[in-house]
Amino acid sequence: MKIAMVGQFPPHIGGVGVHIHTLAKELIKQGHEVYVITYPHKDIKDIDGIHVIGTKGVNIPGLRGLFFAINAKKELKRLIKEENIDIIHGHYLFPAGWASVRAGKATKTKTYVTSHGSDMFELYKKQAFTRPLIKKVLKDADVVLAVSNALKDEIINTKIPNIEEKTKLHWNSVDVNKFKTTKENESKFKKELVKEFNIEEDKPIILFIGNIIKRKNVDLLIEAKEIMDTSANLVIVGDGPHLEDLKKRYEKEHSNGNIDNVYFTGSRNDVEDIIPSCDLLVLPSHSESFGLVLIEALACGKPVIGSDVGGIREIITEEVGLLIDPNDASDLANTIDRILGDEELMEKFKSNARNRAMDFGQTKLPYDELN
Repeated sequence: MKIAMVGQFPPHIGGVGVHIHTLAKELIKQGHEVYVITYPHKDIKDIDGIHVIGTKGVNIPGLRGLFFAINAKKELKRLIKEENIDIIHGHYLFPAGWASVRAGKATKTKTYVTSHGSDMFELYKKQAFTRPLIKKVLKDADVVLAVSNALKDEIINTKIPNIEEKTKLHWNSVDVNKFKTTKENESKFKKELVKEFNIEEDKPIILFIGNIIKRKNVDLLIEAKEIMDTSANLVIVGDGPHLEDLKKRYEKEHSNGNIDNVYFTGSRNDVEDIIPSCDLLVLPSHSESFGLVLIEALACGKPVIGSDVGGIREIITEEVGLLIDPNDASDLANTIDRILGDEELMEKFKSNARNRAMDFGQTKLPYDELN
């Protein structure tokens, strides 16, 4: 079969792109043909047998999504006509989902959409402009997929006619062959940190990886670092609109002698080489539909801490990590101290981590037509 997916995709960095890439590779492995329509980028190219198509548009905040919705719809209609596409799959309800259902309706093509979290938790709840657009996407899609039970419940609560019948749970998955800790990669990133930042090697590394936006709540890590008892390196990997404010906050507190050993690497696309060097990964988000980086860390055998919200609480069990209140810096500080200061607890989490990741280690294809 021929499947066209729409949404963020490499060279763009992010969890949605990872999810699409994983699905596409499994489809190709099973003999299907995959096309991906993604945002504009100068380095767009086919990868892993996947046909990648970049749209036109501008990268201006506030307009980027609107341009992508319009141009992705046009590109998708052209692709359906030229390649006789069997299934459309939009990732993220707006703009990719909107473009997918519009093109699907116009060409009578079966359309799936996946909600990845902030489209429901943020855009639907807080943005008046996008709420009716998202409701229309949910109404018109043939199948709606949610990456966690918390997100599935949020979608069903919209009370759109027939929404419960057509909404299905479809977990993210992790490539356990790509994400693992070996003797070769365990010190690779740490050596880079020593060379670039002159970090103190004898101190444990606490790691955050993700977009630096307010919802990810990285400020809480800075606050916790100020008050925790354990001496550790905090490494923040990622980029985003909140990064410069975060750096300024750290520099101010550092100059006052309140905090040290915090390092910002910027955005990276080699997460599989970064996680093995850390001792603990933290995801302190205010809201999170799933938390892909958590299962990537677990696959590398690392303990995890995450907020007691959304899909995070569906991933972190008492065998692999601990949950915290995302509004309480002292709770996070105490939790970090507890794990790093208790060798027996640390070893318990490490020994169980990869087994937990294996629960998400199989890429399941959600398409009824393939079963």
